[in-house]
Amino acid sequence: MKILLHICCAPCLIYPLERLQEKGFEVTGLFYNPNIHPFSEYRKRKQAVGQLNKRLNIDIVYPQYLPQEFFRAIDHKEASPQRCLVCWRLRLAVCAQIAKDKGFEYFSTTLLVSPYQDQELLKKAGDDIAASEGVKFYYEDFRPGFRGAHKKAQAEDIYCQKYCGCIYSEIESH
Repeated sequence: MKILLHICCAPCLIYPLERLQEKGFEVTGLFYNPNIHPFSEYRKRKQAVGQLNKRLNIDIVYPQYLPQEFFRAIDHKEASPQRCLVCWRLRLAVCAQIAKDKGFEYFSTTLLVSPYQDQELLKKAGDDIAASEGVKFYYEDFRPGFRGAHKKAQAEDIYCQKYCGCIYSEIESH
């Protein structure tokens, strides 16, 4: 079973990847995050994924960083949780499109490991996109592995960010 896994950041990749591989999935990663701001933060997170992948050794797709895609998608919907849902849908839709185009049976996201994300809204977004794209959305509540994965990342000196990614979440984190 082939799955395309959207990767939000390196620490959040650790546990979902372990679980998916335990279940027999052949995992390819997708680091598509036009929401991350500023560009220096995007580079840190992308570099951290690359650093972690030296150990994990999975294929990872890195589309071009185009933050305008995020800003166009939110279109004056800056308040949370509306902004977050739009952002998740953007990233999941691109993941599903790429999964379909490249012949993956499933797509999913490492966002499902975060205790800070709304699992029900994420699941609904994934299911809706799966129905429209014709590729299956794999849902699992990965949150039990969040703390352990972040401890592993810290032990490996992998960058752990302090906010979700967009400029609005950065402001909210202070």
